[in-house]
Amino acid sequence: MSDVVREDPSRDADEAVLQRLSTLDRFLPLWIGVAMVAGLLLGRWVPGLDDALAAVEVGSVSLPIAVGLLVMMYPVLAKVRYDELGHVTRDRRMLGTSILLNWVLGPALMFTLAWLLLPDLPEYRTGLIIVGLARCIAMVLIWNDLACGDREAAAILVAINAVFQILAFAVLGYFYLEVLPSWLGLAQADLDVSMWEIARSVLVFLGIPLLAGYLTRTLGERSRGREWYEGTFLPRIGPAALYGLLFTIVLLFALQGDTITGRPLDVARIALPLLAYFVLMWGGSMLLTRALGFDYQRATAVSFTAAGNNFELAIAVAIGVFGVASGQALAGVVGPLIEVPVLVGLVYVSLWARRFFHDRPPLTPGESR
Repeated sequence: MSDVVREDPSRDADEAVLQRLSTLDRFLPLWIGVAMVAGLLLGRWVPGLDDALAAVEVGSVSLPIAVGLLVMMYPVLAKVRYDELGHVTRDRRMLGTSILLNWVLGPALMFTLAWLLLPDLPEYRTGLIIVGLARCIAMVLIWNDLACGDREAAAILVAINAVFQILAFAVLGYFYLEVLPSWLGLAQADLDVSMWEIARSVLVFLGIPLLAGYLTRTLGERSRGREWYEGTFLPRIGPAALYGLLFTIVLLFALQGDTITGRPLDVARIALPLLAYFVLMWGGSMLLTRALGFDYQRATAVSFTAAGNNFELAIAVAIGVFGVASGQALAGVVGPLIEVPVLVGLVYVSLWARRFFHDRPPLTPGESR
């Protein structure tokens, strides 16, 4: 008898998607690692760099970092088909699931992990709880796009997070840092942050690129048509999102290079609950949305939105309330150190997991439904 080699269509489809990734996308974990190392080295080797970068701020965030964030988010929001958002907003089950994951389960999970794994380190514990309250409104769009998630759904979920962030951040901070610990007989911490501080951050880092993306698509399609806009213009600006991401990472780690490299054991202690949080939130969200019958694209949008955190806001709040040299600020800085490589890894896990969703064909990153 001759051996028969059977082809695995799902494996071939997965390999095809990965092969169609650009060089920048395919080796993104490597580039991010290089950006982190470059930032840490810059922070240690260039005297006064952190002071120079922090000299001008936008919404309590260094101006160069703010520019990097805006450049990172604009191309992704320019890809959104805004005329299709109505279909997404009618999916109340998806919206309700996202709100549950982001504003009930996410903060509760981070609170639990912080107390279980850092019971003897109150400053770091408080910093992690702040990170858990700051739901992602920025980089999640990058991860969702790379994982072929539903771009319109991600845009809506990010907008909902932005609104909830303004309304609920200070209230939830009071609950998780003062009320709940009191009920449980645990140590309490204060969080004094105004709604305006949060709103300003959201308006800058979401409002500006959202408006720019909407105007770009509206005017571009009106003048040249959708075929030109999506076939010619978007591929030209697309790489800017990842360039902005890498630029932001370099500057962020340059600002905190001395702190991170000077306290490696503390960084390791903070990293453990963060790692557990990102994996549990993403994995649990994927399993839940699959069980609820979501298609792959919307399951991916919900899962990455639930797993990501707004480290810009968390760092700004921690520095503003507790000081730049505080343990709370260090916990905020370690957040992206762990989040970025973990969620990049989960992009590849997500592409592999498409085989368990049978109702959507394979898509390349950036392709819309």
